[in-house]
Formats: sequence, C-alpha cells, structure tokens
Amino acid sequence: MAERQTASFLMKRFREVGIRPVTRHGQNFLVDLNLLELLAGSASVCEQDVVLEVGTGTGSLTDLIAPRAAAVVTVEIDRRLAQLAAEHLVRLDNVTMLVHDALKSKNKLHPELLAAVEHELETHPGSQLKLVANLPYNIATPVITNLLATDLPVNTMTVTIQKELADRMMASPGTKDYGALSIWMQCQSVVELVRVMPPSVFWPRPRVDSAIIHIDVQPEWQKRFIDREFFHQFTRSLFFHRRKFLRSVVISAMKGKLDKPAVDEVLTGMQLESNARAEELDVATVMELSEAFRCRLLEEGIS
Repeated sequence: MAERQTASFLMKRFREVGIRPVTRHGQNFLVDLNLLELLAGSASVCEQDVVLEVGTGTGSLTDLIAPRAAAVVTVEIDRRLAQLAAEHLVRLDNVTMLVHDALKSKNKLHPELLAAVEHELETHPGSQLKLVANLPYNIATPVITNLLATDLPVNTMTVTIQKELADRMMASPGTKDYGALSIWMQCQSVVELVRVMPPSVFWPRPRVDSAIIHIDVQPEWQKRFIDREFFHQFTRSLFFHRRKFLRSVVISAMKGKLDKPAVDEVLTGMQLESNARAEELDVATVMELSEAFRCRLLEEGIS
C-alpha cells in the first residue's frame, strides 16, 4: 500500500497506462505517507461511520479508511483514475465508487452522490457521516459549504485544502481573511488546523501551501436557524463589497424589498453605527442581523 502512494510509484504507474495528472481537475496527490496516515487518523473513523470521499484518485486514502468504516462512498471525476482505483479497491466490499463530478452545480452536490450517501446511512441505522478527503483545490469550498447546507447527519470533515482557504475559515472579525465563509463555517462548526503542508509533499507540486483541517459540526448550533438558506444568502450579500459601509451594503441587498428608512430602522434597532462594516461584526451579531431582516421582510409580506 505504501508503495502506491509514493511519487516515484505514481509517476511510473501513470507512464505505464499513458495518463498524466489533469490540472483542471485539481489533481495533486499526497505522497508523504506519514501525512496520509495523519489525514486518515485525524478523522477518527469508526465502524459506525459512513465516510464520503471526494476525489478518489488512485484509492490510497480510500484504502486506509475503508477497513475502519461501516461504508465508504467515494467519487472521482476522472474515468482513467477511477479505473486505476477500482482495480485496487475491488476487494473492499464496503466501498461504493461513483464516476462523475461531485457537484451538480456550484451551489449543489450531485444528486447521485447524495442518494448513495443516504442509502448507506439508511443501510447502517445510527450511523453518522464523515467527509474525509484530499480535496481538489478547485472544488474544496463548494463541497464543504454545500455539505454543511444539507440535512445529512454530518459529524465531522477532515480534509486537505489550500492553506489560504483554511485561514479564511478560521479568521476572526476585523482581519483581512474574515468574510462570509468564516461566518458560515463558524456558526455551525469548530474548525481546527491539524497541519500545514508545503508543496513538496504533493505530486505534482501545487504552487501554494496546503493544510489538513478538522471540522467538528455542531448540530445544536445548526438548530438555531429558522431559515438557514436565508442566512446563507444574506451573509454572502454582506461581503459582496467589503470596503463599503454596512448600511450601503444592506440597502443594496434589500433593493426592491425594503426601502432605506426600513433598513435604517433595523440597523438602529440593533445599535449598529452607520459607518460600521460587515467585516467588523462577529458571528453572533451577523446571525442576529440576518434574523432581524428576515422578520422585517415577513412583516412587509415579503418571503
């Protein structure tokens, strides 16, 4: 197994079958065996878990996870890679491999992927879902954020992503990295940095540092939302124009729904200054602000 994940083995195997890593699919294979073990181990997969893996690659991570899990659903967009992985993973009877994009669109996971995960959860009563993956950089954000938006019983996510993206997820108010993603993650989960990884531990080498992060989803926090989709969209709208004052941003977001006096009334009610900026607001304040505007829209008969 270890041999399969080294750079030299992968290069040789790829030459044998006449394929190359595809940049547009974000194919950067983790070739440091200790870090691969760290990624798998940090997920703390057990026999009650259904695991989702996005980006099967050659099946190296899948091979580490499957013996520990109740079931694994793994998806690979590249048919050539999927064939390589299938030859190795065929002996694992608890692995379901899908060959298509993990995403239906930027804002939705693929329905076949969701159906496969739901089937395994139903097949294993009492199980919980864990995302464990060396995520392709180009889909890391939509995979994580869209999975959080589902009603699936997501317990944790342990993934490799760009270090820059990890910084944004964990950022504090008032910092350059703080934004809608920070709020969306922190209002529903605890995000922990496990390890920063240099480009040299991947093949091919990416141009940026990467990180293993562990996301511990908090179901009780998620129950605070009356309308989570409204909150998601409202929060995103606050950061469309980062340098503008909060009042201007909200007026723009509420255009055609609430007039300026109504917007001012809500902001004043929350004791927010006219020169406040969205990036200064902590997660709790943004949640309160979103709910205040949702309620005001309902009062105006706007849903």
